[in-house]
Amino acid sequence: MEQYFSATQKMEQEVMFPSLLRGVFPQQEGAAPDAESHTDLYERYQLLKAIKPMVEKGLASVSDQSPTGADTDTALDEGADSNLEERLSHHVNGLQQVLTDLTKNTKALTRRYSQILEEINLSEDQSSS
Repeated sequence: MEQYFSATQKMEQEVMFPSLLRGVFPQQEGAAPDAESHTDLYERYQLLKAIKPMVEKGLASVSDQSPTGADTDTALDEGADSNLEERLSHHVNGLQQVLTDLTKNTKALTRRYSQILEEINLSEDQSSS
């Protein structure tokens, strides 16, 4: 979780001009650009920015919730607690995978943005020589 928040904070600090990401498509490390991807990095940036508050709010609302006595009694009466550990494990694993994927996407976007800035600086240096 901490890696995800660190990666999004770094992205927000480094990506000063998100419009530079328009028309730039994601690519795998060492591979050719993905021609089948229909979302450019600008759209991914917007998505990653939109997801962050949802993750923060979701974590806050989960920690604020506490089951009422009636909810607990109903769960026990139905025998639903027999697989609670299994269900929790499944959801925690799913959340961990999603956060890992979001972190990778955020780091890749930030890295690509830095490359774009380097290319712009190199072309400006060459044109001024």
